[in-house]
Amino acid sequence: MFIQTEATPNPQTLKFLPGCVVMAQGVAEFRTPEEAAAKSPLAVRLFEVDGVKGVFYGADFISITKADIVDWSDIKTYILGILFEQFSMNKPLMNDTADDDVSGDEDSETVKKIKSILDERVRPAVAKDGGDIVFHSFEKGIVFLKMRGACAGCPSSTMTLKSGIENMLRHFVPDVLEVRAVPD
Repeated sequence: MFIQTEATPNPQTLKFLPGCVVMAQGVAEFRTPEEAAAKSPLAVRLFEVDGVKGVFYGADFISITKADIVDWSDIKTYILGILFEQFSMNKPLMNDTADDDVSGDEDSETVKKIKSILDERVRPAVAKDGGDIVFHSFEKGIVFLKMRGACAGCPSSTMTLKSGIENMLRHFVPDVLEVRAVPD
């Protein structure tokens, strides 16, 4: 098994591609070892590497965010070893099959259209950079989005949010006036 790595626009986040499905549906994000302990044995092991401060699972990748004081050259080999063992031994990724992105069926037509555009046009693009953008809420013309994985804390995420996503949503959904990130 060969695990590829790719840089992301966020210099603190690296994307690991194991060449197989990571999450069959949905995504998962862990910002602390405590969050990981409740759901993912793999994330627990990754947090044991000094300097790892975030783990994000996408469809076919894992994004790892490191602390500023650590260099990738110091921890990348350890992370690759953990991922190699995980996928070559087919260990369980999650403790349960709960999907982080479950939402209710009572959305307005506007919210359904916003979610559809995000799912079809935005999320696949940001997944290429090792992140995800998830709908949070729509209030008084403002769309609130949650930045995840490499997108969280990325220097270019504000530009992506305002210039890319906001313009697209305003074009397709006239009720949208603005897009904002939900603070952590």
